Amino acid sequence: MKFIDTLREGERVGDIYLCKSYQSAVTKNGKSYGNVILQDKTGTIDAKIWEPGSQGIEEFEAMDYIDVVGDVTCFQGTLQLSIKRVRKVREGDYDPKDYLPVSERDIDEMYQELLGYVGQIKNPYYKQLTDAYFVKNEAFIKAFKFHSAAKSVHHGFVGGLLEHTLNVVKMCDFYTTQYGILNKDLLFTAALFHDVGKIKEISTFPENDYTDDGQLLGHIMIGVELVGASIRRIPDFPKKQASELKHCILAHHGELEYGSPKKPALVEALALNFADNTDAKLQTFKEAAKSAGDNTDWLGYNRLFESNIRKTSV
Repeated sequence: MKFIDTLREGERVGDIYLCKSYQSAVTKNGKSYGNVILQDKTGTIDAKIWEPGSQGIEEFEAMDYIDVVGDVTCFQGTLQLSIKRVRKVREGDYDPKDYLPVSERDIDEMYQELLGYVGQIKNPYYKQLTDAYFVKNEAFIKAFKFHSAAKSVHHGFVGGLLEHTLNVVKMCDFYTTQYGILNKDLLFTAALFHDVGKIKEISTFPENDYTDDGQLLGHIMIGVELVGASIRRIPDFPKKQASELKHCILAHHGELEYGSPKKPALVEALALNFADNTDAKLQTFKEAAKSAGDNTDWLGYNRLFESNIRKTSV
């Protein structure tokens, strides 16, 4: 199998991929075409069906596994596949493990590293809360290790939520060594739980798409509700500490226009916002550079950075 991250401009492709999404569209000239996102374990690629009704283009839907023949092109610095023939394949013609994007890092090793930070929490109430999830709840641990951190923007792969959370906690740990004003127990607990709502916001693979609650509530609200319900099960949990923890989660996107119901009012909330934003943006840039393959020219305008971007020269 030729994986997506090995594709290069000018190649002819003939292989099976997962159809992550499929939408009909119309060009400026009124001509119909198909917008397709293909996926394997190494990532995704944008694909087009310019002649939807032509011979060799059979019917298929999103989440089908399809046998694709097409040409790799480049559009605005990003690889794209022009599909010439396609057919839906049957179960048994493919290995599902080849189609789930997975973290480059060992998932079990990352989780053990995360547990090292969980073990540093001293506050008895925060410790009860974190241990209830990250140490004792096997169903939660399994889901947390498997889940992605996003549909497409950053860490959109198996183990992505774990990898992102670990990176954020590690940055928060560095902040505590530099700024004595930070409450380490609060910051670590908030970092561990800041994106936990994504388990309910985004469905599991291979769909990895927004759920109804994800669309209606979002991961910040879901996460705060989850933490709040758990806090109520811990006897005598101090009200002020509960509010401070929930505030950090509510404010971790930093700005109202970025989805935070509150702007940071505590220094720990500010530190969490910086750590979350740093990891999200650096990972997004990393994934954009990786998807560009050997292209060392400008990669085109990126909406997240509001800038045309390219790889650094060697």
